[in-house]
This record gives sequence, C-alpha cells and structure tokens, in this order.
Amino acid sequence: MPASGPHLVDRYAAVVCDLDGVVYRGPDAVEHAVSALSALTIPIVYATNNASRPPDEVAGHLTDLGLHVRARDVATSSQAGAGVLRNLVPPGAKILAIGGVGVREALHHQGFEVVTADQARDTLDHEVAGVLQGYGAAVTAADLSEAAYAVAAGAVWVATNTDITLPTHRGTAPGNGTLVAAVQVATGRDPVVVGKPNAPLYELCAARLEQQPARVLAVGDRLDTDIAGAVAAGMDSALVLTGIDSVTTLVSAPASMRPTYLLEDLRSLFTTYLPAETDYSWWVCGADRRRIVDGAWEVAQAGSAIEAARAGVACLHEALDHGELDEATARRLVPEIDAWQ
Repeated sequence: MPASGPHLVDRYAAVVCDLDGVVYRGPDAVEHAVSALSALTIPIVYATNNASRPPDEVAGHLTDLGLHVRARDVATSSQAGAGVLRNLVPPGAKILAIGGVGVREALHHQGFEVVTADQARDTLDHEVAGVLQGYGAAVTAADLSEAAYAVAAGAVWVATNTDITLPTHRGTAPGNGTLVAAVQVATGRDPVVVGKPNAPLYELCAARLEQQPARVLAVGDRLDTDIAGAVAAGMDSALVLTGIDSVTTLVSAPASMRPTYLLEDLRSLFTTYLPAETDYSWWVCGADRRRIVDGAWEVAQAGSAIEAARAGVACLHEALDHGELDEATARRLVPEIDAWQ
C-alpha cells in the first residue's frame, strides 16, 4: 500500500508522467512543470504514446527545458510494442517497421531484423513475421500499403497507439490512430495495441521503476489515454488541468476514465490533497459545500476553484451514475465548477 505523508506525492514510491500537455506543449515547457518535477525526490519515468522519437531525443528535449533526464527515464510506446513482439514471434525475426526512427531503434534493441517499407517490397510477404506500426511524420501511403500486405499475409500486427489526434505547436494533427485505421480497413484485422489506454506501456514503466503498479502514481492530461491506461494497469492517477481534458470533459467520463485525483497543475503534487467527501446530503471539499436541488446548484459555502471542481465533479458523477440526473442537465451545471474553460 502507498505510504502516507503530508503531500500527495508522499503516498507513492514513484511517478509515471505523461509529456504532451503535462510537461511541454510543442517545444515549450508547461508553466510550473519543470520546477515541480525537479523537486521530486522519488524516481520518475516519462511515458509517451508518441512512437516517432527515440528515448534519447526525448530526454534531450526535456534536458533542454531544464530537467535532468536520461534516456532510461523515458518509456515510449515503441519500446512497449517491441517488448510485446518479443513474446509473440521468434527471436531475431523480420519485423516491418512503420513510423519514425523510434520504432526502428526499439526493434533493434530487442534483437529483431528490421525491415523498412522500401526493403519490404523486395521481401516475400510471408517472411515478415511482424509489423510494428507507430507514428511518423514521413509515413506515406506506400508505407501503409506494405503494412497491409504483411498483415494480410499473416504477420503479427502491433500498433504503438491509436491516438486519433496529435497535439503540435501549430494545432491538432492526425495521429497514429488515423494511420492504423487505414490498415484496419484494408485488411479487416485489428492490431495488438500497447500504448495508452492499454496497460503494456504502464507495465513497462512499473517494471523499469522496479515497483508494483499500486505503488506508482500516473500523471496525465488525457482521460481516454493517460487515465484510462492507469486504470487498466492498476495505478492511481492524477489528471492535471494543463492539457487536453478539463473539468467539463471529466464530468461525462465513465468510471474507466476517472482519475484518483484532480490537480490544477504539477505543483499540486506537493500539497495536502483535499478529496471530495459526502455526508449523503452535501458534497464537501475543503471550504466548498454543495449539492444539486431541483436541477440547480445549492451552495452552502463556496471554496476555491479546485475545491469547487472536486466537490462538483463528485456530486455530478454520483447523480449521473444513479440516474438522478440527465446528461443535458449535468452539462448545464458544469460551467459553474469549471474555472479552466
């Protein structure tokens, strides 16, 4: 069981931290992220679904931002995918690498014979034992065709992740999920997916930290990947409101995507966490005390923005889960507790 302590992070032996939207946005650091992470005294692994960059490149980016990070401190979905393939195909087998350099490096590290799409054109389809498909900015239609040919011929197909979108400094771009979907449509098959929200990437992180998942806190900004992956792996999780998801999206999240903690930003790791609690009439968090009466908020006492968010989300989740409130009414009530919209 996690140890107790005055600060939230003191309850855990290690941290797994997402990158995009938590530590950085594009080339720039998220406000307060570097100082908060630098203050951690427990081990941390940075986990990313982005399969295109190798760990040393990611570590270099983080070092440039002011963190002290080694390549070993970065776990990518490419590494998780190569690890899964090791258990599914013979040692040293030919594996078709689709994606950026991070995909090829992960396969080389596991001892596979890496085949690129160009090389696959001169290789018999049945000789390719597996396909590892990850994101790469230079992936072409011809690359996807080679993946489809190999999968249709019986190759084990592993996808690093199925994120439909990819946040960039210019906006939102199509993610690996859109490329995976093209191969799915062409072959009628589904891949083994290893990145978040599936458990293998988080399991890789726990193994690298030499900790049981229950002793590790997963921190992220996306409910459908970071938080859902933590739930699948048996880790407690913290949603930080610095990236994709918000209080508004959290309200409508199913139980499989609900975090253990709701944080304003990474500085909250070093505060005493005030959870939302109920006396079966009111929901209370810190100074905030509220309930829903006749489809409207009744606030006995208003607390801080994060206290109102925690109490309000817990209240709305209870009402929605028990069928006491419809989703339209819940959406109408959300703006009052979402100061981050």
